[in-house]
Amino acid sequence: MQLIRRTWTAAKADEWTLEDWISIVLSPICYVLLTLGVALSLLLLTSGYVMLIAGIVLTAVLHWIIDPKLRAISAEYETKQQEYLRELEERVRWQHVDGE
Repeated sequence: MQLIRRTWTAAKADEWTLEDWISIVLSPICYVLLTLGVALSLLLLTSGYVMLIAGIVLTAVLHWIIDPKLRAISAEYETKQQEYLRELEERVRWQHVDGE
């Protein structure tokens, strides 16, 4: 069994899982590392470069962990949105025909 899941159904992706908790912890850490890394790198400090690289790596890890979940939820949302727009267009067409 994998520690990090990479394939999701929309229903499973909507539940809270380990991936969500990892993202909750990593997000502020990435933000702080990137912010301080850029600021200290502009001052040409070695610690700034280290923080910046660590922030970039952790942000890539964060994206790798949470992106499959977000894509699964997004795909379901887009499908529902297309169905809604199709139904709406049918209703508008019928109202237009009835109104003439």
